[in-house]
Amino acid sequence: MASYNRVILVGNLTRDPEVRYIPSGTAVTDIGLAVNHSWFDKQSNSRKEEVTFVDVTLWGRTAEIAGEYLSKGRPVLIEGRLKMDTWQDKETGQNRSKLKVIGEQMTMLGSRGDGGGGGEPRGGAGGGHAAAGGQYPSEGGQQSSGGNPQGAADTFYDSPPPQESGGEVPF
Repeated sequence: MASYNRVILVGNLTRDPEVRYIPSGTAVTDIGLAVNHSWFDKQSNSRKEEVTFVDVTLWGRTAEIAGEYLSKGRPVLIEGRLKMDTWQDKETGQNRSKLKVIGEQMTMLGSRGDGGGGGEPRGGAGGGHAAAGGQYPSEGGQQSSGGNPQGAADTFYDSPPPQESGGEVPF
C-alpha cells in the first residue's frame, strides 16, 4: 500500500522558540503555529475566519536558526510530516495522543522586524529568503549531512542578495 506524509503550512508563531539540546548534542525546539482559514459565508453574508493551532518540532540547525531569528508573531513557512505522539497520563493513567508536525524545512517570511503579516523578504520575490532544512531525526538520532550550510540564516540578514553572472546559464 502506498502512503505519502507531507505537510506545508504558512502561519504566525504563537510563542517565542526555546531551543534545548538532547544528550547527543542535537538542538530541538517546539514552536506553535497559528494558521488562518477564511471564507465568505453566503447564509450570514459575512466573512468568517477560523484559526488552527499546530505544534511543530524542529531539529538540528533548523531549531537553532528558529531560536536565533524567530519570535512570537513572525510569519514562517514549514514543510514537514505528521507524527502521532502517544504517552500515558501521569495523573489518570489513561493513554493520550496528539498529532503534530515534524518540521524538516523552514522558510522565514517577512522582514527582520516583522511581527506579523506577510511581506517580501529582503531581495524581492523568490530572492533572499532563508531556508533551513534537510533531514533531521524525529527522536534525536544522528543528523544527516543533507542540510544547508551553517550560515544560511546569517546570509539572509547580513549580506546583499547574490548577483547574477554575466549572461551564462548556470546549468
